[in-house]
Amino acid sequence: MDENLKKKNYYNALYAYYQPLLTSKQQKIFEDYYFEDYSLAEIAIFQGVSRNAIWDLLKHVEHNLDEYETKLGLKKKNLQLVTLLDTLEKHTDQEGQKIIKKIKEME
Repeated sequence: MDENLKKKNYYNALYAYYQPLLTSKQQKIFEDYYFEDYSLAEIAIFQGVSRNAIWDLLKHVEHNLDEYETKLGLKKKNLQLVTLLDTLEKHTDQEGQKIIKKIKEME
């Protein structure tokens, strides 16, 4: 997997956890770039600002997402929880597996 795709997947995952902590403008520009695949120039035209302003904002959002994960660790904790639930699932009866399934659906 190339580095650009890894980066995109990483920030998409963080965004799923920390989106509410970003401003609506940050969310819109992040989604245009990461979800809609618009170029920096296209987003700049939509927003009526320079390409550099969009690049700066995206770097700021990426930095914020990294900081939120460093401080709160929601993505890391969720991965640990899923791993533990997978292990637990192997050692429980059918009733326990139903409960584990419900927990996983809450994510």
